[in-house]
Amino acid sequence: MLKVISLLKRKEDISLEEFRKWALEEHPALGKKLPGLRHYRMSVVLEDGPDLPCHAVSEFWFDDNDARIAAFSTPAGKAAAEDAAANCSTRVHLLTEEKVLVA
Repeated sequence: MLKVISLLKRKEDISLEEFRKWALEEHPALGKKLPGLRHYRMSVVLEDGPDLPCHAVSEFWFDDNDARIAAFSTPAGKAAAEDAAANCSTRVHLLTEEKVLVA
């Protein structure tokens, strides 16, 4: 199973509180519409800092990379990507395969 980890840095004109609301309440409504999505998690920092490389981490699971590409090619996927671009100054996407070491 493919796990996509995205490191999200908020835009400077958005407060951490506004970003947290967007990341935990607004954006997930779009992300949940992605076809083929198996799991979805969002984590947001508790405290802000000028040197933080990111303010949130999102995790999406798909069956494979083809399913990810297909999901983000849909209107729902394009809407989610546009929404993220509107609220994040940078986004880094890591395509990974998770191995559970402690459960």
